[in-house]
Amino acid sequence: MKGDNARMAMTDTRKAFLQIHFCVLLWGFTAILGKLISLPALPLTWWRMLIVVVLLALMPRVWRGLRAMPPRLMLSYAGIGALVALHWLTFYGAIKLSNASVAATCMALGTVFIALIEPWLAHTRFSKRELALGLLVLPGVVLVVGGVPQGMRLGIAVGAVSALLVAIFGSLNKRLVEHGDPLAVTALELGAGALTLTVLAPLLPLLPVLSDSGAFAGDLLVPPNLRDTLLLLALAVACTLLPFTLSLFALRHMSAFAQQLALNLEPVYAIVLAILLLGEQRELTPQFYLGVAIILAAVFIHPLLGKPQRMRHPEVLGTAEAKGAAE
Repeated sequence: MKGDNARMAMTDTRKAFLQIHFCVLLWGFTAILGKLISLPALPLTWWRMLIVVVLLALMPRVWRGLRAMPPRLMLSYAGIGALVALHWLTFYGAIKLSNASVAATCMALGTVFIALIEPWLAHTRFSKRELALGLLVLPGVVLVVGGVPQGMRLGIAVGAVSALLVAIFGSLNKRLVEHGDPLAVTALELGAGALTLTVLAPLLPLLPVLSDSGAFAGDLLVPPNLRDTLLLLALAVACTLLPFTLSLFALRHMSAFAQQLALNLEPVYAIVLAILLLGEQRELTPQFYLGVAIILAAVFIHPLLGKPQRMRHPEVLGTAEAKGAAE
């Protein structure tokens, strides 16, 4: 009997390992689809949020979770949703201003930012080792900036802002996630995020830095063409809701260290996919990839700095591109 139980546990662990890597691979396609969709960042983000919210609204569990949520908590989640919207907006803006590889590299900075910001937002103890992690990344950032064409450097700056936003709302989510059903929380945050973008839409054209490039502003009320519609559906279903379902099982049958290690692979998958599918290595220099290697090395060292914590609510991963930061 014990032998059968051990074999079943091993089978579950192996299955979970394959499932979580499939999830991370799907999340890696987020940047690729963001590059392939012809819409500017604002309508792209708005339509993606709207599609996911509509799909989540079809789940009775979501409505039950919303009805059980106190108004004050709903307001807190709505505020976080505004930050999520700005994160996605700047993430796709970084892709449009540079390319998928650069944006994915910037998202890897989310782990570093959260190590530095979380002590203030989540009231946890500050770690000198995690400060060292932040310093370790700096040479990689310098190499990445120097390894891209001049025209892509604004994309790096916007991508860094996106990673910073991940750290902020990831830390806030960590404080509040226990107080609501995760799928209801995700629906509320993304719904509030779509509303935030609706309010921001008339204001973005007034910012020359963002509007002159054409990467951000766009008409929300103009339906996307058939190709973009199909890609947006793939983004919402294959890169959000499907990984939701798989991660519910997978992350509960893996060690905390294995979870963090797997989730940190997302930018690796995204960069490899960008090379294979978009040929982006022709736009970038070896110096860029050396910088990426340094940044990713720091990200992979992060789980070794302390005892990793198991993700209790993996559904919340749907609100971040840097999935490990949204724990």
